[in-house]
Amino acid sequence: VSAPHINLGEIMGTQSKSSATIAVAAADPDGLSTAASVGNNAALTLGGALTSGGSFTAESGTARQITLLSAGDDSAKSFTVVGTDVNGDALTESVTGANDDTATSTGYFATVSSITAVGNPAGNMSAGTSINVAGVIFKGPARVKNLVWTGGGAIGTINIRDSGTAGTSFIDVRSDATLGVNASVNLTDGVHFPNGAYVTFAETQCNSVTAFFE
Repeated sequence: VSAPHINLGEIMGTQSKSSATIAVAAADPDGLSTAASVGNNAALTLGGALTSGGSFTAESGTARQITLLSAGDDSAKSFTVVGTDVNGDALTESVTGANDDTATSTGYFATVSSITAVGNPAGNMSAGTSINVAGVIFKGPARVKNLVWTGGGAIGTINIRDSGTAGTSFIDVRSDATLGVNASVNLTDGVHFPNGAYVTFAETQCNSVTAFFE
């Protein structure tokens, strides 16, 4: 249901007790590390536009999949990404490199403290953020009563998941193809998430999601 003029305060005040908004910036393919040569078993320099003090921190309450762009053939090599997930728990992933292309982590990182090559990269490497976004609505049991979201310019699916960013999706809604157009859904009885409520979407399809819950 399209709703360009949505009174968020009224929705929250009459139908739920709490809210969480997940809003993110566009993907940045070299936001963590700009293109440079990387030595054998050496770490990438985390000095891109999205970093501070040699580490990356995503927008509050969010996490991003990490991209690794190889200028050469690194398909037989791997890269170890170390950081934390959207809950603040330690997260380490080994990402297989690509052949003159981009490899993307499976996990969503709220922070990245290091990215280290396992082997000798064939050419320059850069690291950044994917279009794929995850966010935490509430870490504990929650009943989601209302959702409001803003289109990112392409049709896509927003998933509200139980227990984590890879958990079962209990609510699926479609984003609007028009950039900046709001839509909403009211769930009269709400949907219960016994193990916490999390959202995943692509920022090219959705700019922000606000969930009202109790």
